[in-house]
Amino acid sequence: MRQSELEALLKDMSLQEKADQLLQLNGTFYTGELDEIATGPIMEMGLKSEDICQAGSILGTYGAERLKEIQKKYMEKQPHHIPMLFMMDVIHGMKTIFPMPLAMGAAFDPSVAYTAAEIAAKEASVSGLHVTFSPMADLVRDARWGRVMESTGEDAYMNSLYTAAQVKGFQGDSGNLREKYKVASCVKHFAAYGGAEAGRDYNTVELSEQTLREYYLRSYQAGIDAGVALVMTSFNTVNGVPASVNTWLMREVLRKEMGFEGVLISDYAAIEETICHGVSEDKADAAEKALKAGVDIDMMTSCYSGHLAGLIRGGKLEEGILDEAVMRVLQLKNKLGLFENPYKDADPEEEKRWILCEEHRKAARDAACKTFVLLKNERDSDGTALLPLKKGKRTAFIGPYVENQELLSSWAVTGSKEDCVTIRNAAEAVLGEEAVFACGCPIFGNDMEIPSFNGNIRCDVSEAERKGMLEDALKKASEAEQVVLCLGEHSAQSGEAASRTMLDIPEIQMELFREIYRVNQNIVVVLFSGRPLDLREISRKARTVLEVWFPGTEGGNAILDVLTGVQSPSGKLPMSFPYCVAQEPLHYDHYNTGRPNPNGRVEKFRSRYLDAPNEPLYPFGYGLTYTEFSLSEVRLDREQMEADGMIAASVIMKNEGTVFGTETAQMYIRDLTASVVRPVRQLKGIQKVSLMPGESRTVSFEITREQLQFMASDGKEVLESGRFAVYIGTDSTTENCAEFVLI
Repeated sequence: MRQSELEALLKDMSLQEKADQLLQLNGTFYTGELDEIATGPIMEMGLKSEDICQAGSILGTYGAERLKEIQKKYMEKQPHHIPMLFMMDVIHGMKTIFPMPLAMGAAFDPSVAYTAAEIAAKEASVSGLHVTFSPMADLVRDARWGRVMESTGEDAYMNSLYTAAQVKGFQGDSGNLREKYKVASCVKHFAAYGGAEAGRDYNTVELSEQTLREYYLRSYQAGIDAGVALVMTSFNTVNGVPASVNTWLMREVLRKEMGFEGVLISDYAAIEETICHGVSEDKADAAEKALKAGVDIDMMTSCYSGHLAGLIRGGKLEEGILDEAVMRVLQLKNKLGLFENPYKDADPEEEKRWILCEEHRKAARDAACKTFVLLKNERDSDGTALLPLKKGKRTAFIGPYVENQELLSSWAVTGSKEDCVTIRNAAEAVLGEEAVFACGCPIFGNDMEIPSFNGNIRCDVSEAERKGMLEDALKKASEAEQVVLCLGEHSAQSGEAASRTMLDIPEIQMELFREIYRVNQNIVVVLFSGRPLDLREISRKARTVLEVWFPGTEGGNAILDVLTGVQSPSGKLPMSFPYCVAQEPLHYDHYNTGRPNPNGRVEKFRSRYLDAPNEPLYPFGYGLTYTEFSLSEVRLDREQMEADGMIAASVIMKNEGTVFGTETAQMYIRDLTASVVRPVRQLKGIQKVSLMPGESRTVSFEITREQLQFMASDGKEVLESGRFAVYIGTDSTTENCAEFVLI
């Protein structure tokens, strides 16, 4: 449809029809009987039946046949036969679930996220969906916040790479949303949602504007530059104003400065929640402020549909501001080709072809292998380590995750745990009779109750049952040569509304760990988590620790691939693992302070704790392999650099071990003296390097002004002359360094 035709359509719409184009409802409004809905959700939300027939989009429902039927019935009733948009939280896979986003960040390879998004888009589009609420570009630095699992970590540079990769994976490199198997992407949550105070979800965010611009806005900008079709507002305040009614944030920063021209959608009920924030008097007031701020779609409230027409008739809003928002929604529908083909790619036969096909499962398995982080792999005096597992040894697989299919994360809402390959499934296929299995204990004890999307989760295991599980596990552990202990938090313990004040593994599992350790100390801990955890005791006692996050549909197969050495672990931590929870928020690119405390120093008047180190237990960028790599000193091709020039920094990396492996060379830069305080170092380059035993390779990075400029106190990007340090190593603590001068 041409722009002139869209303008004519808009001109012919009534005020209420326009307002309803900005209304988004849950799919249950269209899958139940209208009489039931009229006495339930419609009455509760203050909607009218005509609003249901005119709502511009729905969320939370999928399936080709179902959505084609909804679209057909809707367009028959819609006054101008305008098609509806179908949206869904397709976060890290549609039905073929890939590792959770934080895990994909651990790959230190944005192409992994690109492939995951591309496959998710294919499965989502044939299931009838047009828009995914992904990627989450929020910078996260506090592991207490449950939604760290939906980010790619604590580094703004890394998040930017991943955000852009996911947008292009969903929408295609060309950005042509009419192409087959493509869906519109929505970057969220704008802005700074990941900075919630005390790590408590939906809480206030307090940041200086310099910090907001320097660190938090960069990944959203990367998504916009990649052509993202939608942006979602955040729940939190920015400068004391909730994001959904924050005119400065949305119109000045997002629209004008960052150049976003697409659809801006609220998060779930976020516009109405500004009443609770205390900045909106009622729904009408919230609607007025949100539309003036530039929010185009009101998700799951009646603020817009119930009040915009009246506000315009009463002279509180100009109709032009409503037309502006409606036009953006119509343009998105047009970009997707819905006016010509309202069903787009929805096709039951294509669903059968692509959903959970072998090609997609293989990609999910490969991706999972790349995300596992080997935190520890202690060697005997003869150089022997527990991993990879040695054939011919009796291995006891013990723990609540041995046969558990809950491998998808709390945000894999379209996935099914029944499709997951468990560790036992994979181990039986690979190791046969060498493997024995025992649960040992439930994931958590009867003293816990965890809220989830589907109601509270409880564990009702009697004391007798628990005793029997433990006895079985101890017997098998004592008879085995090595134990693979599969532990971790429940998937519902991370994700939205899953903030925690303690980052521990449930005590019932720690009791199992201690009992197993008593009878067999050859322990490999396979750790499942949606966030960094406090691993002090496990790290001290276990010989090997492998972090596998929530690995997705092919989790069991991928874990056995790595445990047995078919694949060597190559993941790196995208978030620092704290020594203890009191260190949070924690990130490697901190400021030095005026009284830094060098590692190991004990002085009174220093920036330090009395009872814990400043440093994390495992730092950002850390991760071992099954071989050993060496790096030469950093070499620079010149000692001075002009503002528009370039310096090449390089190291020689060598595989000193006896097996093939992949290592990640990481380049960090520090501005040694600047007009504002700069971090002790910042990641500015990554390269994955795969080498055979004895093989070496020169790894080079280019340093340009882009890596050296920063946000000054006046909000402008600057490039200042002076000394810079360049670090190249295999994690954020490397001291392998050289200096140059920017002139």
